[in-house]
Amino acid sequence: MLKILFVCYGNSCRSQMAEALANRLGDGKVQAFSAGTRPLGVISQDTRAVLRELGITLDEHWSKGLRDVPISEMDVVVEMGFAVKCPLPPDFKGRLIEWHIPDPFLLGRDHFRDVRDLIESEVRRLLADLQVDTANAKLEAGNSKT
Repeated sequence: MLKILFVCYGNSCRSQMAEALANRLGDGKVQAFSAGTRPLGVISQDTRAVLRELGITLDEHWSKGLRDVPISEMDVVVEMGFAVKCPLPPDFKGRLIEWHIPDPFLLGRDHFRDVRDLIESEVRRLLADLQVDTANAKLEAGNSKT
């Protein structure tokens, strides 16, 4: 199983979306994690709402920092962009990827939807690049919880 870590600033918006989407789309072949370089300690209600529109809940999720995840065990670390840098431990043997995903924090629900959709596209592209079969994974209301 591939392990992917998504890193953003506060672990409140972008990386939480990416984690949830990767776990859903990875269909049991991926274990996604998320963390923030400066965790806010709370997940944005807009993040929760736009994922709920796809049938994904974040009930078991919380805002985490880099110390809360096993970075050295990751196959892939994705920096979500805009000055977000994940300090990698010396024993990290995986792949580092940088995305340029705008931070929707405090910008309104419509902006969150746009960012969610952009993240979904990037996650699909990443999983395809990693050769993870997502053919049976569909995002629509009514799917099981992530």
